[in-house]
Amino acid sequence: MRKTRAISLTATFAALHAVLGFLSLGIGWRNWAIYLEPFEGIILGPKIGFFTALMGSSIARMAGLSNDWIFGVIAEPLSALIAGLISKAKWKPVLAIYGAMLSAYFIDPLGRALPIWTILDILLATLLIYPSAKLSSSLFGTSAKRLSIALALISFTVIATDSLTRVFLLIPCGLSNLFSSDFGVIYGIFVQGAAFSYAEDIIALTFSFLVGVPLLITVLKLRKSSNQE
Repeated sequence: MRKTRAISLTATFAALHAVLGFLSLGIGWRNWAIYLEPFEGIILGPKIGFFTALMGSSIARMAGLSNDWIFGVIAEPLSALIAGLISKAKWKPVLAIYGAMLSAYFIDPLGRALPIWTILDILLATLLIYPSAKLSSSLFGTSAKRLSIALALISFTVIATDSLTRVFLLIPCGLSNLFSSDFGVIYGIFVQGAAFSYAEDIIALTFSFLVGVPLLITVLKLRKSSNQE
């Protein structure tokens, strides 16, 4: 019964991820599937959450024939993985991932030339990794108030992870050449993307409070009933 439920839940999340990604392809810097990433990692765990997001994002990109498919196919599964790690209080690998990508960004001449305000949410998320992991160490055994705070921190960190991964691919990895080799064009794309990211941060936090907490409480009840069977 537990295995059947796990498979059904995984298939449901993968399908939902694909639909959300497909419906929003070509709109803005990212798509609506990013708001699902925290829950894929928390509910399914780091490994299954990663492969679920990978499956969903891959299907969405193949169906939509997007020319920037590589950004989502890498960023979305990694963000789900980060969510799963943080929810299990495993902050060290998360901090290592952030450190590696941020170091590569600041080492790159193009990264140093871009305005620092565009990645302030990523820098803030870096500082929140440890407290997020500590607060989420017993996520499903906490009160509703603590659960809402923990989920908000995870959601913010996960959305920032998605941004950081795309920035890493765009600048240090050189995928900016997919758009242009002219600095002025890249600057415009980057600044516009940063503006979208800050708006998405706010939406993610709002979503976590309004939808996330009831969803996780429901999952907790299902887990308890499953353990009793």
